[in-house]
Amino acid sequence: MAELLHHNSLRKFTFSSIKKTRTKGIQKLSWRPVQGVLTEDNKRAVVKNGKDSLDISRVVNGMWQTSGGWGRIDRDNAVDAMLKYADAGLTTFDMADIYGPAEDLYGIFINRVRQERPPEFLEKIRGLTKWVPPPVKMTSSYVRDSINVSRKRMDVSSLDMLQFHWWDYANTGYLDALKHLTDLKEEGKIKTVALTNFDTERLQIILENEIPVVSNQVQHSIVDMRPQQKMAELCQLTGVKLITYGTVMGGLLSEKFLDTNLNIPFAGPPLNTPSLQKYKRMVDAWGGWSLFQALLQTLKGIASKHGATIPNVAVKYILDQQAVAGSMIGVRLGLSEHIQDSNAVFSLALDEDDISSIQEVTKKGKNLLKVIGDCGDEYRRA
Repeated sequence: MAELLHHNSLRKFTFSSIKKTRTKGIQKLSWRPVQGVLTEDNKRAVVKNGKDSLDISRVVNGMWQTSGGWGRIDRDNAVDAMLKYADAGLTTFDMADIYGPAEDLYGIFINRVRQERPPEFLEKIRGLTKWVPPPVKMTSSYVRDSINVSRKRMDVSSLDMLQFHWWDYANTGYLDALKHLTDLKEEGKIKTVALTNFDTERLQIILENEIPVVSNQVQHSIVDMRPQQKMAELCQLTGVKLITYGTVMGGLLSEKFLDTNLNIPFAGPPLNTPSLQKYKRMVDAWGGWSLFQALLQTLKGIASKHGATIPNVAVKYILDQQAVAGSMIGVRLGLSEHIQDSNAVFSLALDEDDISSIQEVTKKGKNLLKVIGDCGDEYRRA
């Protein structure tokens, strides 16, 4: 396995070299530019690889905020809120085995849907979960047992999508895990296999091993454009899609933080959630609070022009990027809601002037690919 990793090293990786050195495995994968499939109303997208496919909402309800740190979640209120989002057409929920009660809440929610909504409504509901295992030996039984826990918690016979995370690339057990996940997919226990926080180099290795991943969930925002530098080009060649998180930077990309000075203690809104604290560090790495204020002012001007909000513009800008199938907006279930604002993204169309105005500001920031590394490297830095 280590020899395979060394053989496929992309330290001198160029996309032209992919085409020149195709192996039999790569030819089977049909590496060629692939366009995304959108529904007529552009509210849903299809992620696919070979015979595996899944349609999802382009605005995805992110459930990290159920894991603690954003306020106490009441179970019944949370499930009621999930039904409201689904009734409004926002039918895709993203969670993880490590997000506190998220999978359990989905299990209660999906049973409510089965009991209280018609069958055609149930068919539109999607539950995307992540598996974040410790770095132990990835045996078939260990992978199977772990996935069965999520299936039981979510009360489904087959997971719509299993997104796999791996902490240490030096341990090539991620390939063993993905092959076992593929076996479970063939058994019908998983509908689609996907990744989260993998970099471009490892994504290519995974595809060369004929593992049919449909998407890679990565951090992607107007501030963090790393996925468009290497990852998106490989995605265009292979058909793998991106699902993005951090797209509104935990709420930093909003009117709430416009014209504030966080450099003065207690002068601005508190950074009182894990996501606000995380993405403030990204702002600092990118260019600092003053440049971020210039970006917010630009986004506010664009939003006012279109009768929209700053988060609308931030999400739409990323949805329009190469290879992006969907973008996450976190939901504080039962505590607050932004259903109307999320749906407003679909009626927003950014023009060339809008895009130029945004890029005029963002080009003044640092290239986070050089500062942090490729997608997911923020989780693997010493």
